[in-house]
Amino acid sequence: MTIRNRIQAAIFAVLLSAVTAVSTLAADRPDATIIKNPQCGCCESYADYLRENGFKVTVKASHDLTLMKREMGVPDDFAGCHTMVLDKYVVEGHVPVSAIDKLLTERPDVKGISLPGMPQGSPGMSGTKAAPFTVYQFGQGPAKVFTVE
Repeated sequence: MTIRNRIQAAIFAVLLSAVTAVSTLAADRPDATIIKNPQCGCCESYADYLRENGFKVTVKASHDLTLMKREMGVPDDFAGCHTMVLDKYVVEGHVPVSAIDKLLTERPDVKGISLPGMPQGSPGMSGTKAAPFTVYQFGQGPAKVFTVE
């Protein structure tokens, strides 16, 4: 086998391994339901972002989103423009997939996580990221930083 053939075989093996890892990760992801105001377009962009990252997402429109957030235990200070139910967790706002993966891997005893507001450059939002995104956890004691992206 020539050096070129060995390099091609090695590249193929690495690519096959990466595809297998992504497929396995997608298969392990729980289904997600996003609840949003009927007029919100960035929520649809966020759903597309999640789908591109291996999630099966259902989007539901509701005029009672504020009430639903309260019933799910989302503190007013951590409310975003949409709420996602994922496994046993609430994911509030435009939270990056890396933070969701951390949540699903570590499985902390919390109600959920939030990226408050609608930061520019966050997944599903236009604009350029101007500063790190601080994702908070809530539901057990006072809210605290979950991760900084």
